[in-house]
Amino acid sequence: MLETIDLDAVVAIAQKAGDAIMDVYEKDFGVEYKDDKSPLTEADTLSNEIICSALTALYPQIPLMSEENKEVPFEERKGWEYYWCIDPIDGTKEFIKKNGEFTVNIALIHKDSPVLGVVYAPALGDMYKAKKGEGAFKNGQSLPLKRNLTPEMYLNVVASKSHLSEETQAFIDALAKTTEEIHQVSKGSSLKLCMVAEGEADVYPRLAPTMEWDTAAADAVVRESGKMTYQYQPDSEVEVPMVYNKENLLNPWFVVK
Repeated sequence: MLETIDLDAVVAIAQKAGDAIMDVYEKDFGVEYKDDKSPLTEADTLSNEIICSALTALYPQIPLMSEENKEVPFEERKGWEYYWCIDPIDGTKEFIKKNGEFTVNIALIHKDSPVLGVVYAPALGDMYKAKKGEGAFKNGQSLPLKRNLTPEMYLNVVASKSHLSEETQAFIDALAKTTEEIHQVSKGSSLKLCMVAEGEADVYPRLAPTMEWDTAAADAVVRESGKMTYQYQPDSEVEVPMVYNKENLLNPWFVVK
């Protein structure tokens, strides 16, 4: 199945969604709030319609899961071998603040692992893409773009701009025991995972809630760049990668490195 998926076609869908998002971004727009108090804009809805209709037209046999669609019961989706996992705008809060740090996320999941990912930041003009076995790229350049060869000297740590928990800060502070200098930066949306993939950051700890569609596409980029997204298990010596299509779509706490 994976070999039949045209990565460039998925990139083009993300770009089309990004264009529609930017049309809304550049004007005054209203904000609604969903039952869970998370924000929703016209751009989220537009992007979702563009992505879902285009993917369904190209690959009608592959089911979809999107943040903005009705949730599919686990009894139905547990049998899915492949499915699309979509966040039409990841970082809606950043979109509303107009700071540019939001992304279009499209992932293909095989059973419980991301095998293709497209992350597009339309306001920044950055396109990340990856397909299992074919590498990861940012704007056509192979990832990672840089490597930290002296982690005992310094670490670049990226954390959430809108959701920095006390536990995450404690994790970052604890890194000071094994390295001389820590550079901490904040970033919105799935761009944090992409920063680890490209080598701009060495570690991204997320000890706070996220959903599967928040991470899936960027996680594919992370894995193809030679890094990994691990479930946060401080009392275990075994590192377990993140898994998808769980009964509960809430991600566990995780660390990207």
